[in-house]
Amino acid sequence: MRVLVGYFSETGNTRRIAQAIGVAAREGGHEVHVKSIEELTGSQLGEYDGVFLGSPCHSADVAIPVKKLLQNIPEGSKFKLAGFVTHSTVMPEGGEWYREMYERWAGLCRATFEKTCKDRGIDFLGLFHCQGAPNPEIEAFIRNTIIPDKKQWEAYITEARKHPTAEDIEAAKEFAKSLLAG
Repeated sequence: MRVLVGYFSETGNTRRIAQAIGVAAREGGHEVHVKSIEELTGSQLGEYDGVFLGSPCHSADVAIPVKKLLQNIPEGSKFKLAGFVTHSTVMPEGGEWYREMYERWAGLCRATFEKTCKDRGIDFLGLFHCQGAPNPEIEAFIRNTIIPDKKQWEAYITEARKHPTAEDIEAAKEFAKSLLAG
């Protein structure tokens, strides 16, 4: 199978996940190309059987360069698409507050991939997401807007700065392996 792992990354978080997905696909015996979004056009995605497309989360959604690429995929393309995103919000598994924060600050990412696939007649295989260390501008925004409580902030930022962790990298690999095995 020909597999493309395309990504947009500003701080390196999403690139690290893209590289992990590429490793997993190669280990599965697939022909793999890992490329930055800047190297791709929507029509080029059709040259592959499977495409993993990654983005940092911006304003609760995928970044503009990824949206533009998705918008330029020709209708009727035959490849299968999976998305992956890195975000600086909390993981939704921690409870109600965590789910609310995740949906508020990263919830549109899945919807963008799903809508693109539906509109273009592409099979959507799923979305992988994990935390990524926030850049200083995002840190300030989160501190001042989302988590003003000092104790809660310290717990959040101590954890967030560690990501993506080795566990995140392994989870990305397992995500890719499970999709490529099916």
